[in-house]
Amino acid sequence: MEATIVSEMQKHYPVLLKEIISVFSPQHGGTFIDCTFGQGGYSKKILDFENTNVIALDRDIESEKIANQIKKNFEDRFTFKNIKFSQLNNLKLKNENIRGVIFDLGYSYTQIKDPQKGLSFETDGKLNMQLGLNSYSAEDVINKLDEKELEKIFKFFGDEKEGKYIARNIIKERLKNKIDTKALVEIIDKSKKRKNFKVHNATKVFQALRIFVNKEISELISGLINATKVLKKDGILGVVTFHSIEDKIVKYFFKSLSENKSISRYKPVTEQAEILFDLIEKKPILPSEKEIKENQPSRSAKFRYVIKKKDFYDFDTDVKEKFRNLIEIENFGVKL
Repeated sequence: MEATIVSEMQKHYPVLLKEIISVFSPQHGGTFIDCTFGQGGYSKKILDFENTNVIALDRDIESEKIANQIKKNFEDRFTFKNIKFSQLNNLKLKNENIRGVIFDLGYSYTQIKDPQKGLSFETDGKLNMQLGLNSYSAEDVINKLDEKELEKIFKFFGDEKEGKYIARNIIKERLKNKIDTKALVEIIDKSKKRKNFKVHNATKVFQALRIFVNKEISELISGLINATKVLKKDGILGVVTFHSIEDKIVKYFFKSLSENKSISRYKPVTEQAEILFDLIEKKPILPSEKEIKENQPSRSAKFRYVIKKKDFYDFDTDVKEKFRNLIEIENFGVKL
């Protein structure tokens, strides 16, 4: 598993932009939802085409500054909402002609470098990792959850093989002092028996904490379900992922709704729903060598997309059942 948090980037770069525009074809017009507005790379490009409208969402209120600049130029064609993309169903879009919904699950340069957000292990200070509209911080997680819970978070959300030792040493250290970013990095360094000189020792733990704090598993699942509901016939749902958990969820959701497996395996075959998606390409679209050279963090990106075969709103999916163990780990947060 490769973390999306990176230490050095020259600027924010909308990943796979050329490929995404090719798939979504905004030159034909229509309304598009940019579920992860960020620095506005996709929204700006779509708005370059006449007869397009963009509804942009972002849980990070800082994104509103860039959104307001775009709004000045596209007042009648651009709308920004400071909400989580899991709340797509609250936008009352059932009767809108939504031609495309795009998710980019990476993080912008400004977010990574913002010391107040505390996403990076290279900044000292308070552990935060809240991207907006959160209930608790990474500091709460590290200083309040028990050893077994921390171990599971590190193992399942970060693929950290030495999570047990890291969790144990966190518990010991926090009896003496509250743990901040610097202290956590030191604990991880001391706990790791196997050193990887290509990847920072803290990478996997910080990825796991970010996923947990922002409830990225349930957010993504709810976002995919609600995006499917609001799309119209022939509408496109596309997702750019950056680590294996995200990609597994998206791959399963797309594949299961593109086959006669769209509802629970416990229901008889005669009750199975019809195929809901066209899965044009089974393998993900990857960045070109040129893009990776220009923007190294894009090397982890995978773009998958499907086309909605017919108009429908409600449907059944077993994606929550499939990833129930990860959602249960996320639910440790109810204690905080």
